[in-house]
Amino acid sequence: STMEETDREAVATAVQRVAGMLQRPDQLDKVEQYRKREARKKASVEARLKVQSLIKLKCLLSSIEYTFFLCFFCFWGFGFAFAFLMFFDCSASFQHFYSLVFISCILIVMFYFLFVFFFVFFTFLSVPEIVRETQDLIERGELLQAHRKLMDLECSRDNLMYEQYRMDSKNTHDMNLIHTYFGDMQKLSEELAKQLWMVVQRSLVTVRRDPTLLVSVVRIIEREEKIDRRMLDRKKQTGFIPPGRPKKWKEKMFNILERTVSTRIEGTQADTRESDKMWLVRHLEIIRKYVLDDLLVAKTLLDQCFPPHYDIFNRLLNMYHQALATRMQELAAEDLEANEIVSLLSWVLNTYKSAEMMGNSELAPEVDVNSLDALISQNVVDQLLSKYMSTLTSNIIGWLRKALETDKKDWIKETEPEADQDGYYQTTLPAIVFQMFEQNLQVAAQINEDLKTKVLLLCLQQMNSFLTRYKDEAQLYKEEHLKNRQYPQCYVQYMIAVINNCQTFKESIISLKRKYLKIDMEDPLSSSHTNMDAILDIIAKEGCSSLLDEVFMDLEPHLNELMTKKWLMGSNAVGTICVTVEDYFNDFARIKKPYKKTMTIEAHRRVVVEYIRAIMLKRISFKNAEERKEGAERMIKEAEQFRFLFKKLAAGSGEDTEGLCDIIEAIAEVIKLTDPSLLYLEVSTLVSKYPDIRDDHIAALLTVRGDASRDMKQTIIETLDQGPSQPNPNYVPIFKEITVPTLTVPKLLK
Repeated sequence: STMEETDREAVATAVQRVAGMLQRPDQLDKVEQYRKREARKKASVEARLKVQSLIKLKCLLSSIEYTFFLCFFCFWGFGFAFAFLMFFDCSASFQHFYSLVFISCILIVMFYFLFVFFFVFFTFLSVPEIVRETQDLIERGELLQAHRKLMDLECSRDNLMYEQYRMDSKNTHDMNLIHTYFGDMQKLSEELAKQLWMVVQRSLVTVRRDPTLLVSVVRIIEREEKIDRRMLDRKKQTGFIPPGRPKKWKEKMFNILERTVSTRIEGTQADTRESDKMWLVRHLEIIRKYVLDDLLVAKTLLDQCFPPHYDIFNRLLNMYHQALATRMQELAAEDLEANEIVSLLSWVLNTYKSAEMMGNSELAPEVDVNSLDALISQNVVDQLLSKYMSTLTSNIIGWLRKALETDKKDWIKETEPEADQDGYYQTTLPAIVFQMFEQNLQVAAQINEDLKTKVLLLCLQQMNSFLTRYKDEAQLYKEEHLKNRQYPQCYVQYMIAVINNCQTFKESIISLKRKYLKIDMEDPLSSSHTNMDAILDIIAKEGCSSLLDEVFMDLEPHLNELMTKKWLMGSNAVGTICVTVEDYFNDFARIKKPYKKTMTIEAHRRVVVEYIRAIMLKRISFKNAEERKEGAERMIKEAEQFRFLFKKLAAGSGEDTEGLCDIIEAIAEVIKLTDPSLLYLEVSTLVSKYPDIRDDHIAALLTVRGDASRDMKQTIIETLDQGPSQPNPNYVPIFKEITVPTLTVPKLLK
């Protein structure tokens, strides 16, 4: 065909032009320059063609206009002449009156068609000009005037199409012809709509800067809504509706607002967990601020720019609520950490309806927080809480394990532990543990009382398990030290710190319960608390015991000197014992009072027990009354030394230091006795005071005296078994701890 030949010629010509331009390699660098030049030429040619087309179109329109006017005058002249002739022809007789009426009707129909013809003609002529004017108005932002002209164009097109529809509803060709001619008008409508939606998207900003512009947009939308209703009514009557109707710009406006709100909520997340650990807190705070600011503007300013039936504030409130619900559900579905779960739940359950947001007094009474639906369902809340408790449990176990490992590293340091303001040794373990508990409880309290109580219960349950590990580690610490008593260098000081930590733990548990458990609530932790106190007492008791073991290991050589020939000759073993004990207790002064008192009592008791054990070991047997007197007086003197020492160590503790040393003195009196006939009486007095003395103890004591025969010993023991005892009600048995070696023991040892 002719078109195909033309295309082939054009392609061949283009190939020749390109080949001519690119004859040298250096011309390849100018390809972009050639392309732009050719584009300019093409645009210039197209512009000239458009101008030529317009000139031809104007010439054609002028010809049509001349022809139409000529036809008009011909019709007018012909009709007038015809009517005139008919009138005079019929005037002679009124029988032809109906002929005159017929002629008049013909004239009316002719005038009508002429009017329609010229209306269509001038409408067609003016369309391009109105389109240009409307485009200029849109570009200048004069939206109301632009819309007025657009309505005029649409009205012209719609009327033409309606008339065509009435004449021949099946003639789609003519309908399409009209629609095509008014095609630019549809583009104008779309361009105007874009401008409207831009204003709607920025309505909360526009209403503060230029509320008139927003009002103009709303007026345009209202006009379109009225036209939509009118066209729909006509469709019901005639079946005809113009293309593009109904526009539903009001519905589109609300859709735009809804998308804008959603985008605003989603767009507030500026950070991620990788870039900022507090990303969620920041995200939620920005949402809170934006939503509150937007709703305040909507209530005070935006509401005045819309007709009351738009109910714009409540519509916006609902949009924000739905957008927030969607966003919160998205966040809840993410793999949140424990602290992030709390931040989200605290915001959803508390912040959202608080005075900082929807409960703000300036939003009342339009916003009723009690009528707002939950942002996330109770099922999702429960799932998040369950995940939080599970994660928190794992975290607390890990934190406690790490805290204990860190504390153990301190135990082997060569420097003494820190002391509190009262001078008591301590480590940082209790502070770290309870600071961690406190932080998690404060976080849980942000959500509700129930979660706070659950977290408190969890903390103390894990504390229970932790204290068992703490006890085991303290025991291992002691055992490692016993392998080499020179290491760790500050063993005594750190064991004191461990003991003091037990008291700190006790006080902290009470404080934590008092602070986070309601007074009127039944204590769900009583059994757990009792168990923890028991474990702490065991740790402290074992710690004190290990420290006393340390003391008595140093005292062992001096204790071995007691009740020996060397001792009788004037050994200073007891003096050394007292100095050593006092020296250790200078360190033990750093033990807190409850345990220090226990420590002093136990040290006193063990010293007396070891002294009596030395007597019962029968290391010496006095040869005569002189030795018995000398030994007894030495025992009484040393008992007094012990009494003085422990009275000094127990100063202010309220401890009774008299009773234990009295036992040594009572034994000394038995040894000192010079009249053997009174021996039974003296021994029976001793037994009545201390009823836990066994037969082997009495036998050993009589052996140490050195003057009692086997028969006398037997008689005294048998007689004592029959006598009554009158023990002191405050007496704590002491002899049951002391074993007396039998004659077979050394043989077995050999």
